[in-house]
Amino acid sequence: MATPTPFAVRIVEWTESGPLLDRVRTIVFVDEQKVPREIESDGRDGKCVHVLAESEGEAIGAGRLMADGRIGRMAVLAAWRGRGVGGAMLTALMQEARRRGMRETYLHSQSHAKDFYVRHGYVVEGEEYYEAGIAHIGMRAKL
Repeated sequence: MATPTPFAVRIVEWTESGPLLDRVRTIVFVDEQKVPREIESDGRDGKCVHVLAESEGEAIGAGRLMADGRIGRMAVLAAWRGRGVGGAMLTALMQEARRRGMRETYLHSQSHAKDFYVRHGYVVEGEEYYEAGIAHIGMRAKL
């Protein structure tokens, strides 16, 4: 059996790693999911803390934490999905939120990813709705 390629996750600032984060998000949201660029790029990145997943110098995952505790823009390149990258990024963002004194985080999950977030302690809030033409559900987790 082949040894899985290792990856690393780290907390980064947009000013430092914006091009890498943007590349992953563009591939996943704009190219794959057809989210309009003007919706994906909302102008808030400079005020957020970001998480970057990398393997062998390549950016493979991105996510962000807003000052109000909202986690979002979670994206993992297709070849890396199902390999623990998303879970490691989410854990890092939740730990960072806790370090910053937050008692909970919330997010707007794409409905197909709901079970992923449930496995990480999130519970559904409210009804399903559409954002950028994609079904979403609000979720929240206590830290």
